[in-house]
This record gives sequence, C-alpha cells and structure tokens, in this order.
Amino acid sequence: QYLPFVQLPPTSNTRGTVKDNPSFKVDEDVSALKKAIEGLGTTEKTLIEVLTQRSNAQRQLIAQAYEKATGRKLVDDLKGDTHGDFEDVLVALVTPPAVFDCHEVIKGAGTTESILTEIFASKSNKQIKALSEAYMAETGKSVLHDLKGEVSGDYGKALLILAEGKRDESTHVDTAKAKADAKALYEAGEKKWGTDEDKFIDILCHRSIPQLRQTLVEYKEISKKTLQESIESEMSGNLETLLVAVVKCVKNVPAYLAERLFKSMRGAGTTESVLTRIIVSRSEIDLMDIRAEYKKLFGYSLYSQLESEVSGCYGDVLKHLCGQD
Repeated sequence: QYLPFVQLPPTSNTRGTVKDNPSFKVDEDVSALKKAIEGLGTTEKTLIEVLTQRSNAQRQLIAQAYEKATGRKLVDDLKGDTHGDFEDVLVALVTPPAVFDCHEVIKGAGTTESILTEIFASKSNKQIKALSEAYMAETGKSVLHDLKGEVSGDYGKALLILAEGKRDESTHVDTAKAKADAKALYEAGEKKWGTDEDKFIDILCHRSIPQLRQTLVEYKEISKKTLQESIESEMSGNLETLLVAVVKCVKNVPAYLAERLFKSMRGAGTTESVLTRIIVSRSEIDLMDIRAEYKKLFGYSLYSQLESEVSGCYGDVLKHLCGQD
C-alpha cells in the first residue's frame, strides 16, 4: 500500500543533511539489518548506521527487499525489537515522507492542535497534496473531511483553508495589492474596536509567500508595528498561534522550525515527538538551513544542544541525521 509514495522526491534536496548514499547496496543492507534484528539482542549500532545514512527512497528499497527475504515487514520487526523514542524515530525513518506526515496528522487530530498548526503552516502545496493522497490511501477518507470533525471556530476555518493546499503560488509581487491588503489588515485589527478575524484568515491563508512578504513590509509602514505584534495583541488561543506561525513561515520556514526545536528542548523535559517529526521530515529538505538558523537565533549549534538534551540510541539517531555544523 505504500508503493505509490515511494517515488515522491523531496521538494528539493540541496539543503537536506541526508542524501542518496552513492555506495548503496540493498542486499548488503538487508543482510546487516537481518543479522542485527535476528541475532541475540538487537545490534542498535547497525540499525542506526544503516538507516540514518540512506535516503528515504533507499530505505523504501531496503524495506521491500527485507520483506522479500524474510517474509516479515521491516517496520514490524523494528517495532518488535526496539521501544520508546528509539522505536518511534526508526519507524519514522522507514516510512515514506507523505505517509509519515499523514500519521502525524492522524495523531494531531483530536489530541493537539500544535501538531496541525506546525504541519499546515510550514508545508508547501506540493507537500500538502502528497500528505492528502497518503491520507486517503491509509484511511479511505479525505483529510479535509476528518479535520472538519476535529477543528472548529476561526482556528478551524483557517486550518481547513491551509489544509486544502491551494495557496497562490505565483512569484509575481503586486505592490499595490500588498499596500491594499496591509491597509485592510490594519483596519480589521489595530484600527477598530474588536477584530475582523476573517480578513486576517483570508489574506494570510490565500496570498502567495512573496506577496505576503511585501504585505508585511507595507503593514509595518502603516501600523508602525509588525503584523506579528498586531496578531499577538489582537487575538488569542489557537487562532493566534496559527496565524503567528503562518507569518513566521512566510518570513522563514527554517527559522520557525528552529524555534520549534529549541522550545521542545527547553524547560522541564524534552518533547521528543517534536524533535523526531522535524528532524526526520526535514532531513531531506532543509535541515542544513534549520541548523544555520538555530545557531543564528540561539548562539550554539543544534548538534551540541541535542548532545546535552537527548541521550542513548535515540539521541544517536538524531545527531546522525542532524550532522555537525
């Protein structure tokens, strides 16, 4: 059932940390994994070395060959032989990217809006389309249909627009329109008593990224505040979080994700699910950029933070994927 998604290339692999391994030999990897799993006590080191140093497309070939050789699914054997965060991250690695995203949405619906916010604010139309196709293949239902039952109010309205994956993709910037939108946003928020949320939702969820970048500039001219500051003072709850995430992603997706990683390792305890999701899902897209933004924002490398915050086999996997700056 995963086959249709095997061929989906990552959006662009120039800024990923994980690339196709040039000396990839599927049979050697399969026998190494078999030995690691079937021997006395699982050899975690082998699992880590093989799975973190191959691209997702190569891992799919390994999974197919593994099943042919053993009659068992690689993902089931990994689940049976490992546990906790280590199991979760290995399962994530052998899952096709769109299917992994789809599983995260299923997890996010009904439990935590922050997963949905992060996924739909940071993904391109193409990634959302792949996610939707995987969701349909996995559940037999449309992701929009299921989300409608989970989210409500203005937050739901905004999230569903983003989940359609139909944001304008033109690269042309219309300055006059940016000025008009900035004025409309100012009049819908700062300037009036009470906020016209619909105006914010409409503009932020439909306009192209380059167009919105110009709108942010024009907004600051009129308002003397940034649009993010206005949203933070005018709104609250999930809608505020979502629209702020959209504004941050308009400016710089890797910086937004670097901040999510930072927050997941701050305070009491680490939110491993956030670390796993971002590091695995961006490892073939822009993890190098996320690393660079992390250092710029927080003054030390993501690698060194992982070293001090996450330990054991799980930490080793994340550090392998992240790589040193």
